[in-house]
Amino acid sequence: MNLLVRWGLNALALWVTVQVVGGMSIASGGLVPLLLAALVIGLVNAIVRPVMVLLTLPVTVLTFGLFLLVVNGLALALASVLSPLQIAGFWSAVWGALVLSVVSALLSRLFGDSRRR
Repeated sequence: MNLLVRWGLNALALWVTVQVVGGMSIASGGLVPLLLAALVIGLVNAIVRPVMVLLTLPVTVLTFGLFLLVVNGLALALASVLSPLQIAGFWSAVWGALVLSVVSALLSRLFGDSRRR
């Protein structure tokens, strides 16, 4: 899938997540902060999150994978520190990460690359 299309879909998923999850907002509103936050989330998920998953692998195995929700929430919280995304607390980050991943997967399925189907 085209990188710009994926970036736009992730920004749309982030917008939906901010609308659904209480305790999340974009600092100044508008399209540019939303795109910047989506870019930062993508970079954190590509660079930092794999390291976090590897370091927490024993706990993840002991909790049958449920600790990945915490790891995803922490990655989203880290992205909020580096971007215009504002998150009120830990549980908002965990719920936000869960909603963001579901909405992003649905949007990728709906508007994704037709060659993969």
